[in-house]
Amino acid sequence: MSAVQSAAVSAAHSRFVQRIRRRYEAERALLPPGAPGFETIVALVATLRERGRELPSALRVARQLVLERLAVLDVEQAAPLDTVTATMTWLAEATLDLALAQARQDADERYGAALDAEGQPVDLWIIGMGKLGARELNVSSDIDLIYVYEDEGQTTGERPVSFHEYFAFVAKRLYALIGETTEDGFVFRVDLALRPNGNSGPPVVSLGMLEEYFQVQGREWERFAWLKSRIVAPRAAVGTQRALALRSLVTPFVYRRYLDYGVFEGLRQLHRKIRDEAQRRAAGRPERANDVKLSRGGIREIEFIVQLMQVVRGGQFPEIRTRSTLRALGKLAAGGLMSAETAQRLADAYVLLRCIEHRIQYLDDQQTHLLPTGDEDLAWIAASLAPDGGDTGTMLDRLCEARETVAAEFDALLMEGAGGGNGHGRNGCRQCGGGPLPIDSEQLLEKMPPALAERLRHWATQPRVQALRDESRLRLGRLMQAAARGIADGGCTEQAALRFVDWVEPLLRRESYLALLAERPEVQRRLLRLLGLARWPMQYLMRHPGVIDELADTRLQHQRFDRESFAAELEERRAAWDRAGECDEERLLDMLRQAHHAEVFRTLVRDVEGELTVEQVADDLSALADTMLAVTVRWAWSGLRQAHREQPALAVIAYGKLGGKELGYGSDLDVVFLFDDADEADPARAQEIYGAFVRKLITWLTLRTAAGELFDIDTALRPNGNSGLLVTSIASFERYQVGRGSNTAWTWEHQAITRARCAAGSPALATAFDATRRAVLVAERDPQALREEIGAMRRKVRDAHPVRAGRYDVKHSPGGMMDVEFAVQYLVLAHSRTHPALIGNLGNIALLHIAEDGGLLPAGVGRAAADAYRELRRAQHTARLDEQPTQFEPEGLAPQRDAVLALWRAVFGAG
Repeated sequence: MSAVQSAAVSAAHSRFVQRIRRRYEAERALLPPGAPGFETIVALVATLRERGRELPSALRVARQLVLERLAVLDVEQAAPLDTVTATMTWLAEATLDLALAQARQDADERYGAALDAEGQPVDLWIIGMGKLGARELNVSSDIDLIYVYEDEGQTTGERPVSFHEYFAFVAKRLYALIGETTEDGFVFRVDLALRPNGNSGPPVVSLGMLEEYFQVQGREWERFAWLKSRIVAPRAAVGTQRALALRSLVTPFVYRRYLDYGVFEGLRQLHRKIRDEAQRRAAGRPERANDVKLSRGGIREIEFIVQLMQVVRGGQFPEIRTRSTLRALGKLAAGGLMSAETAQRLADAYVLLRCIEHRIQYLDDQQTHLLPTGDEDLAWIAASLAPDGGDTGTMLDRLCEARETVAAEFDALLMEGAGGGNGHGRNGCRQCGGGPLPIDSEQLLEKMPPALAERLRHWATQPRVQALRDESRLRLGRLMQAAARGIADGGCTEQAALRFVDWVEPLLRRESYLALLAERPEVQRRLLRLLGLARWPMQYLMRHPGVIDELADTRLQHQRFDRESFAAELEERRAAWDRAGECDEERLLDMLRQAHHAEVFRTLVRDVEGELTVEQVADDLSALADTMLAVTVRWAWSGLRQAHREQPALAVIAYGKLGGKELGYGSDLDVVFLFDDADEADPARAQEIYGAFVRKLITWLTLRTAAGELFDIDTALRPNGNSGLLVTSIASFERYQVGRGSNTAWTWEHQAITRARCAAGSPALATAFDATRRAVLVAERDPQALREEIGAMRRKVRDAHPVRAGRYDVKHSPGGMMDVEFAVQYLVLAHSRTHPALIGNLGNIALLHIAEDGGLLPAGVGRAAADAYRELRRAQHTARLDEQPTQFEPEGLAPQRDAVLALWRAVFGAG
């Protein structure tokens, strides 16, 4: 770097730094090297007081010395942004803590102490808002504060006053100590405008007053303000149990328990006011257009982007909650709510804008965000931002590029759902032009396609629709206009639009979902397309409307379920609830259901879009169920009072569709619970503990909560069926299955175990179960007796599911899927002893190939039956997705039926 450049990036260019050095040269040595922290600042104030300064003067001089130090570290030594903002935050916290102690002492001397019923001092919490709350304070910032005291009462002095009067005096003294300008300047400009009722409200409020305000008067924009709030003083109160009462009020005010897209319009209005004010101030003064905070693409828009996404989703996803803007961007990207590239671009822009903001403020210690107009000041800022010096033009180009990036992202997020009509009609679409019209407007209905208009005309007159607010009827009108445009441009079918009306109807009072669609037109377009592909998605969306938020992520269509990342995400979310102090059982049950519903919906979207085969759908749904079982076992055990070991010696054995990894949407889970009491000192006590645990586990898995249901569980396949114990020891299970003793399994139970596997639980028990299952499969059997027993069971099942004459049921008719399953079960039980390749739980298709390759089936029969089975599953799956019967005209699936019948004859004979 040249000498000229070195001089250009000296902190001494700052007029503020020059003043401080002239006036406080002797005091500068009192501050140790480096960035001062809380304790350093407190010690500095103490030293200044020892040298004869009163507290107000000591606080102010300490502030000047800290800012001068930051200017040097930032400008000359390229200190990171978080070092600068953290130091400013420590300065605010240290000076407020000292000032509050003095103010309370002054109040005690005047009024007596404010004590609770136990004789303990009643807390006054200084709530830091905005950048102070987020630990992002800039170098010449005001501090946004709210004063909240713990309880009502009277002081103990000779002239007692109410706590409200006492703490109002404390607030007044705080301003004198911190905010008033003296010959030494000020410590911080104090702004109380964010308190309840703003400047017309009292300077201090009790906890009870704050609670009532949140419930009755709290406005949408205040939720964004409180998002960054935290107690900054007194330091001793931070994190105490008493302070948790404040958090328990603020958290539900900021974060709703649902996806809260209704806040878009509130933030949009707030932003409009801020932008209008910035434009008003810039009128006739073009230099004011270069406001790095409030102008288009400025710091405030980055903060709005982050806070909006947090408020919308933070109620369900606590892992994205954080006060820090930069940390929040990382969390949003990690949670898939923002692309990593976008988050990085916004983070880079944020750092650049904040660094420029600090240099602007170093110049004269003014609370301004406007680029200076002087060439020398601009050149100094530019040179200080570049490691090897930089020119003004390059700096301005970087600034413009960053602001354009921010503005584009802000507009994409906040302005997409703000408009009315979409301009002029096209493709002959009468309904594509004009502004928004309410759902009950005849003018709107005249623009609809005939079938949609007929449905809406009847629908709009219903009391539920008429009772909606004007804003809601307009929003519905916009959504139906969008549906009509989808029909006109081929984006969806008319049937899809009619299903959309059916889907919307039960959600009229749940406006957050309608707000989501209004704010995210692309989500509505994808939803309409999905509804046009099959009928069952509509039923799923009616039961779980919250999952439509998944359509906002275009990546979901081309991915597959990843059990490791899904489980890790659940654990991270649980840890976030724990940090938030909200990790109770009800919350965990809801979280499991919400996560499961969302993942099933992702699979459903990939399915109907043709991205997955039937086998892949079943694999993913089965893997999801396995993961849910594993997580539920872990979490339920951790909360079991009787738990006597760190991990339960329990296994969940999956049978049926889950056991065979052929799970479908809405399938029951056939499970058996096993435990190991071999190392238990008291086996009877172990039976009792695991019995209680399994009952809790079943409740966790089956209970319907506000978030819906998780699974239906069937335990009828346990030893002795519904008359047997709910949980069985592995030793008893092994005796029952292999036929030792008088209580032994039936052949149909051995058929069932051919498809069984350990889905979740203890690895050691999984190994023990596999050994028992293997012993069952390789047991010597009379082939003819086995053939007769399985044939009799097949007839019994068929008789229980009669099929109408002239129809072919893909599952139950002769030549259907049940014939394949029974044939495979016979092959496994009859031949695993001599053909061990059949032992693996590999699925019917793979086992048919193995049987044919092993000479157990005639050439071609096994593979033909396997292909037929795959096609029958596909036909059944497609019919169910569209809510159609699974009984077909026999001719349509005759080749598949004949292939299965050939398999049946090869295994069981012509009879």
